[in-house]
Amino acid sequence: MPEQAVIVAIDIGTTKVGSLIAELDERSGGANVIGIGSVPSNGLRKGVVIDIDRTVQAVTGAIEAAERMSGYKVRSALVGVAGSHISSQNSRGMVAISGHRDVGDEDTQRAIEAARAVNIPNTRQILHVIPRGYVVDGQAGVRDPIGMTAVRLEVETHIVTASATSVQNLSKCVQRAGVEIDELVLSPLATAEAVLTDEDRELGVALVDVGGDTTDVAIFQDGSISHAATIPFGARSVTSDLGIVLRVPPDTAEGIKLRYATATPLDVDPDEVVQITSIGEELPHGVTRRHIAEVAQSRVQEILELVAREIDAAGATNRLQAGLVVTGGGSLLPGIARAARDQLGMASRPTSPRGLGGLTDQIATPQWAAASGLVIWGVRHWGMADERARSRASEGLGSRIGKLIKNLVP
Repeated sequence: MPEQAVIVAIDIGTTKVGSLIAELDERSGGANVIGIGSVPSNGLRKGVVIDIDRTVQAVTGAIEAAERMSGYKVRSALVGVAGSHISSQNSRGMVAISGHRDVGDEDTQRAIEAARAVNIPNTRQILHVIPRGYVVDGQAGVRDPIGMTAVRLEVETHIVTASATSVQNLSKCVQRAGVEIDELVLSPLATAEAVLTDEDRELGVALVDVGGDTTDVAIFQDGSISHAATIPFGARSVTSDLGIVLRVPPDTAEGIKLRYATATPLDVDPDEVVQITSIGEELPHGVTRRHIAEVAQSRVQEILELVAREIDAAGATNRLQAGLVVTGGGSLLPGIARAARDQLGMASRPTSPRGLGGLTDQIATPQWAAASGLVIWGVRHWGMADERARSRASEGLGSRIGKLIKNLVP
């Protein structure tokens, strides 16, 4: 029985580990999600592994849940990487084209390798070298130089690096869960595959992925990424602030955030009162919902100020015509996109992942943007013709028979 070509994605976050298994569709060129797994995560902080055993357990649980749903046994997967240890820079590479001939694939690869030759500390490793554009004999703005006649080829690239130790620890967790790594992919790059359009990238856009402990920022200009950074605050920062101000335990603070918080306090009735019981008190007391919203707004404003700094660092201030695209679990805080629009003075919209088929109703939420993007990244960068895709998972005969029996028995 022939194996199906599949893509497996693992998104290891600070609040959950999500796993997706998707079959590639030869007719549409896309992928259909057939397996989903999600397990709470508490083995990471700020995107960095702090407890290997807990992280391994979460990865194992997410993979096993996706396997049970799909009937596939996972062998290897694409894994997202994020966290405060990520940094990026732009680099240029140049090569000569001997014989004044047409540019070929090997020439573009030589140019990219030349751009890759940057000095980075031995404590860091390169995750991606992404071509942003080419210059052919002084002619800039070339997207694809293949087939063009030239004597000199230059390439502008965006290089993403990560802490070697952080990457090794993350890889160790995945491998201890019994899964080999096909590729480590910067999470914001993957997320962009699921939430941004080609037009967004051309016009200029800032992708803001609000996670639990961190907020990932990726800025795209002229069709490609130009800047990536991680802000060390996320949705749990709002929870922590509420816990401190209201003097309630973390679980209670999280419930208050989910039920009552908003990033736009003026939208809240100033007379609406919420009853809470603070630590050390026996009787509940009233707190206005607007006060809760003001606490949340304060942290959101700080995150947005740091987003604005990253936009400025990228030289993209007043140049992002597509504005801000906000996603991730933290984007579910009511009013966050409107707060971004008002504070940063640009268009802003919350968004959920798209571009996949199959069980999409179960993952059509911002929390699944990174995992969905990893699948789409796999489809676009590995593809149906790549035999590596066919080795990511295999469907057991027992599970096939089990499905058949289930279908036959009333």
